[in-house]
Amino acid sequence: MEDRKVYLNTHTNLLELEEHMYPLVDVETPNVFRNLFHYDEIPKIAFNDRIVPHHMPDEIWITDTTFRDGQQSRAPYTTEQIVTIYDYLHRLGGPSGKIRQSEFFLYSKKDRDAVYKCLEKGYQFPEITSWIRASKKDFQLVKDIGLKETGILVSCSDYHIFYKLKMTRRQAMEHYLSVVKECMETGVRPRCHLEDITRSDIYGFVIPFCLELMKLAQEYNIPVKIRVCDTMGYGVNYPGAVIPRSIQGIIYGLMTHAGVPCEMIEFHGHNDFYKAVSNSTTAWLYGACGVNCSLFGIGERTGNTPLEAMVFEYAQLRGTLDGMDTTVITELAEYYEKELGYKIPSRTPFVGKNFNVTRAGIHADGMLKNEEIYNIFDTDKYLNRPALVSISNTSGVAGIAYWINAYFKLPAERQIDKDSRLVKEVKLWVDRQYEEGRITVMTDEELVQQITQICNQLDFKL
Repeated sequence: MEDRKVYLNTHTNLLELEEHMYPLVDVETPNVFRNLFHYDEIPKIAFNDRIVPHHMPDEIWITDTTFRDGQQSRAPYTTEQIVTIYDYLHRLGGPSGKIRQSEFFLYSKKDRDAVYKCLEKGYQFPEITSWIRASKKDFQLVKDIGLKETGILVSCSDYHIFYKLKMTRRQAMEHYLSVVKECMETGVRPRCHLEDITRSDIYGFVIPFCLELMKLAQEYNIPVKIRVCDTMGYGVNYPGAVIPRSIQGIIYGLMTHAGVPCEMIEFHGHNDFYKAVSNSTTAWLYGACGVNCSLFGIGERTGNTPLEAMVFEYAQLRGTLDGMDTTVITELAEYYEKELGYKIPSRTPFVGKNFNVTRAGIHADGMLKNEEIYNIFDTDKYLNRPALVSISNTSGVAGIAYWINAYFKLPAERQIDKDSRLVKEVKLWVDRQYEEGRITVMTDEELVQQITQICNQLDFKL
């Protein structure tokens, strides 16, 4: 047997033995993993206890699909809305460009107008990339516009290869490689979207295919990005889970067996089983530099990984925001609700109306004494969202004063105390509500309406 190469892994500083190469397994019948994915049963999570090591890259970042996957599940954005949101993304990503890229459709004139207007901004980050049909004409369009990278759909599960494309694995691979070559011949960087990877044969198709893509990258001297698409949200992050559902197993295979550099691996998750955020974080921890997200998770079916969630995951993993301006997240939420008419569920972390509102009476008492007890971090500092307490028959005048000061964001010199006439009048109104049989907490809308009426009666201005 021919000796295999021993090389130094500069990330771990350990000598490693080059792994066996993985040839394409061109099966006659599709392998759809019926042992895991029996359609009339809930999908199974199986384990073999094969553990792969953490491999956090030296640098990690976020990429955006708000204008691509995000537009596939809602009314299309106008050109002006796209430009405005792109401005917000630039500010949110900060001077280090932690939001590295944003992908755009190029199908319609509206889409192309938005690209041109965003390019006119001259921002280095987010870099504008595209998503197009896999044709030479469209590749040339990408180059003519001046974009350097485009996404190409390369579905990799046998569900897609056999049932949708009506091809064999070899036919699919040859077709995909010819399309990627066409892209590279125009000088455009291909970003290969490996659709449905968590139901694919990782070592029988994905690894052999990615090995060929890495050969093309060397031949053309153009990097090829691999987007790991958990299209149906089947991915899991449990140590020892079997592939193709194991996110860390997939990332490890791409790096170790296909030789894909960390900076060329990007994870794209969906939230069908509530795992989009944890799977994205896992991709970072095990070697992917990029995680692909959309604002507020808006995307196909249950949505994509929420971009704002990964901003705070980044800060928790790195111990720093590296210049990201998280207050922009609140501005974006307000823009979506006021300008786009998008209703954010009230309990959505970081952006929902009630995400940092304490409703339980005993919790509210703790908040009044020290907000750290029941607030996740200084939400006023990072999101311009001070912690709030809900008002009920147990809140007292101190609770009402706290609510007014926090809700209306009154500066220190204008804040009111519990002896204020306004507070006492609100307290009388609240007490009457519960004397009449009310059992639920007061809503923000009710309080604002009543406070406005009392202010008008007292000629009092907040």
